Amino acid sequence: MEPKDSPGADGHRRHPGGRPGVAPGPHRALAYPPMELLLVLPVLLLSVVLHEYAHGWMALRQGDRTALDAGRLTLNPIVHIDPVGSIIVPLLLWLAPGNVLFGWARPVPVDPRNFRNYRRGDILVSVAGVAANLLLAALFTALIIVLIHLGRVLPAAEEVFGVLREMAQVGIWLNLILIFFNLIPIPPLDGSHVLYHLLPARLALVYREVGRYGMLVLFAIFFLAPEVIDFLLWPVSVLDGLAAALVRLST
Repeated sequence: MEPKDSPGADGHRRHPGGRPGVAPGPHRALAYPPMELLLVLPVLLLSVVLHEYAHGWMALRQGDRTALDAGRLTLNPIVHIDPVGSIIVPLLLWLAPGNVLFGWARPVPVDPRNFRNYRRGDILVSVAGVAANLLLAALFTALIIVLIHLGRVLPAAEEVFGVLREMAQVGIWLNLILIFFNLIPIPPLDGSHVLYHLLPARLALVYREVGRYGMLVLFAIFFLAPEVIDFLLWPVSVLDGLAAALVRLST
């Protein structure tokens, strides 16, 4: 993982939950027992893959074919999986004491030099991932509503619908986490990409230089001060509550 690329960089952007597709979690929320983990992993994989796809898709819309030519503009999860970041690290953290689940996918290759407008393209590509997660959270909310109504019509299948509702509820929570985690303006997260373009030129250069240590800062916060992440992700609980209220009003 490294800071945000400039137009002259190699085009590979690596940061949690963004172009490398980190699946962070505020700790207690993702501390699942073994059987529940089977419900979480497919939803987590879908959420991270769609996040990655959205970055590549938006880059293509801005004139950059790098992800497409590299075979990364696909929803096939295999091409996005990083053996270490997507499997080994999350598994070890899940088995270890504590409540942190952390990981990342392979970086989506993006070359900002191909954007028709560098500043506009870079911002749009940066926010495309969180926009995809917002769409997924909305779709999971709608799915819960549909499943509740189906359960009333087909009571014999209620057990299956119940499992699917649990997965959809996890989907809402995970995607909200991905959204707000990635909006934290600590390089090299998506939010830092946007903030970089909003800063005066001289300050932006300093910000980029500091960003070289962004991953160290993130890991330090995760393991030494996880309450900071919880505080920064407070909108997750608010929007999750709004989704639950919408479900109640619709059923």
